[in-house]
Amino acid sequence: MIKVKLLDYTPEPERVVAMAARLCYSASGAEELSERLDDNKVREMVRKMVRIGHGSTLEHASFTFGIEGVSRVLTHQLVRHRIASYDQQSQRYVAAHGFQYITPPSIAEKPAAKARYEALMEEIRAVYDELTEMGVPKEDARYVLANATETKILVTMNARSLMHFFNLRCCNRAQWEIREMAYKMLAEVKKVAPTLFFNAGASCVNTGRCPEGEMTCGRLQEMLKLREKD
Repeated sequence: MIKVKLLDYTPEPERVVAMAARLCYSASGAEELSERLDDNKVREMVRKMVRIGHGSTLEHASFTFGIEGVSRVLTHQLVRHRIASYDQQSQRYVAAHGFQYITPPSIAEKPAAKARYEALMEEIRAVYDELTEMGVPKEDARYVLANATETKILVTMNARSLMHFFNLRCCNRAQWEIREMAYKMLAEVKKVAPTLFFNAGASCVNTGRCPEGEMTCGRLQEMLKLREKD
């Protein structure tokens, strides 16, 4: 099961975004602007920045997540989002004896496929153990490990990068595992910055149209109804 926890974030992230926005359009200094921003004005400024796409103001707020229960398949996709910081559990230094693994639903729902899959994972575990018992270093024995191997990763992104991440990975066409993680991350940031991430999600959710063209999932109206319920 994927576990996502928001470990740290910029204090008062929405106020920081609002301060950045005001600074762009005012001759006053940042400290003075902060004193003049009440909660209603903060919400107003944040919504405006998101609406008009003034993305640089969002970059001043960052969020750090602890993520576990995910596969190496997922993290290979995740690190393609370049404006971010990552630290992942090392297979070079951390022994993988008896490693846990992720089973895709499409395999889990088919008994024969699940049995074959689990048998292969057990074989990989055995080969890994045999190699290390032969004196093969962990950094070399790991070559036999599957992409399904469970891993843990620390991720830090600013709000602008997160918006883009949610656009792509909350989409129904995103791979199932990273999509599930993206929704969990979105739920976490909404707890601490509900105005900033009010309209965050798949591209169709915040634009009202699907950018996928012929590749669309065909569920635009369903996605828009989910947004209204949120």
